[in-house]
Amino acid sequence: MQFEAKLEWQRKGQPFLDQKYSRAHEWIFDGGLRVPASSSPLSVPLPMSNADNVDPEEALVAAASSCHMLFFLSIAAKRGHTVESYSDHAVGLLEKDAQGRMAMTSITLRPNIVFAGTAWPGEEEIAAIHHEAHDKCYIANSLKTEITVEAPVQY
Repeated sequence: MQFEAKLEWQRKGQPFLDQKYSRAHEWIFDGGLRVPASSSPLSVPLPMSNADNVDPEEALVAAASSCHMLFFLSIAAKRGHTVESYSDHAVGLLEKDAQGRMAMTSITLRPNIVFAGTAWPGEEEIAAIHHEAHDKCYIANSLKTEITVEAPVQY
């Protein structure tokens, strides 16, 4: 399988060599979706960054969260549990790694899952579903960062 994303950035006549050019750009995905992107204002100060746009660090955290959720939902359904809603407040920590390079050193997923019906899974089964979802998540398998799940459950 191969996945593609396109990226477009243009200087638009801005000075360049002084490093004061806009980092705003677009990600273009299959189907034509265009997502405004930029460097994080934490990495490149305003106005060279656009705080309204998605930055690569946020996208990485969101990709890990989304991948985990998609596998969690599939596994829960296979086990006979209906999920009414799933929301997550995922947080990534960008800091120096053991080699002194800036890296996303951890991602913490904090899903809030609401189950329906009478076949509610217990805490052990929910933990097992999270574990299996993590093991199957392509994004988690591709990253060397630690990914943890802190998951309260609502019924």
